[in-house]
Amino acid sequence: MKDREVGRRPRMGDMGSRHLRVGAAQVAPVFFDRAGTLKKTCQWIAKAGEQRLDLVVFPETYFAAYPYWRGAVSVRRSTELIVRMQDCAIRIPGEETEALCEEARRAHVNCVIGCNELDDRPGSLTLYNSLLFIGRDGRLLGRHRKLMPTHSERVYWGMGDGSDIRVFPMDIGAVGGLICYEHHMTLLRAAMAIRGEELHCAVWPGWWSMERHLGGKSAGPGSRDCDIEPAIREYAIENSVFVVSSSWYLPPEAIPEDLREVLKYNLAVGGSCIVNPSGLFVREPVFQQETLVEATIDLEERRLAKAYFDAVGHYARWDLLSLNIREEAWTPTGPRRLTPAHPVEPPSDALLEELANRHELDLSRLKAFLAELFQRLPEG
Repeated sequence: MKDREVGRRPRMGDMGSRHLRVGAAQVAPVFFDRAGTLKKTCQWIAKAGEQRLDLVVFPETYFAAYPYWRGAVSVRRSTELIVRMQDCAIRIPGEETEALCEEARRAHVNCVIGCNELDDRPGSLTLYNSLLFIGRDGRLLGRHRKLMPTHSERVYWGMGDGSDIRVFPMDIGAVGGLICYEHHMTLLRAAMAIRGEELHCAVWPGWWSMERHLGGKSAGPGSRDCDIEPAIREYAIENSVFVVSSSWYLPPEAIPEDLREVLKYNLAVGGSCIVNPSGLFVREPVFQQETLVEATIDLEERRLAKAYFDAVGHYARWDLLSLNIREEAWTPTGPRRLTPAHPVEPPSDALLEELANRHELDLSRLKAFLAELFQRLPEG
């Protein structure tokens, strides 16, 4: 496939259009089948290329299972199903990511793909609910691990860390993504905004209706009682971004036979959609079909939105409210180091002398004590 022209980054003051083609792949994976899902994913990436998309987004844990049996099986059965989730998970990087990168390069499409990820630390088989970011040039740009699995999801997935709060530079702009209820994490939304996100990928396990409270979910195609809609529309407004929202679709015939009696929490009815920086639908939610939910967008609309409301600029009050982010990744070995939220400077000699006199302390011993204290603080 020949290279095609994509939106360019304008110079300041250039109000030219930056038209892009974006889409959500509302596609049923081959449940619990890594190889089958890989083959199908490559087919849909190729289809996105044929549709001349600049970006395609696949749903949460699209590789290749979501635990829709939550609350319907015993602990023993749940444990056995976690092993099956491990069997269909991928490593980042790994053979599957190499194949996906090659297909993205061939189709000339930027891709964001939800997956069950096997931990890359030696000895660990922990799963993570992750997003995989691939550039249209075939480069693996990185991953985002869900920072906090929701409610009983914590049985299945580990937690991400500070290294997962990222926005990835693509030729179409700065692209970020969050997973499901991360969109309700106020400070995380702010963290994505200050990283300069321009296009946001939101991924979900389906669409639901709610009864009385957040825990009262059931499949609800078309329901206006689903918190996805207000979440993505407000995210778009707060961060002045386009949102490509991709939701699971899993029709009954795609459910493995041995799971048809236990997938009682199946919310996978679709609901993929696209929202502009003013919180308005470019494409309204689409339900109960396997399809590419696509649209042509103009990134210059972000400038109109920010002219009215800029959460990190003229509408910010950093003198009153600020955000601290710990960016370190956690490793199983080595000292536990934290970057101080507010760097602490050693006190001046004049202040130390004043304190020593006031409290009748030996000045040299006070200085030695503080020197050792500051040396040890980073490892605390």
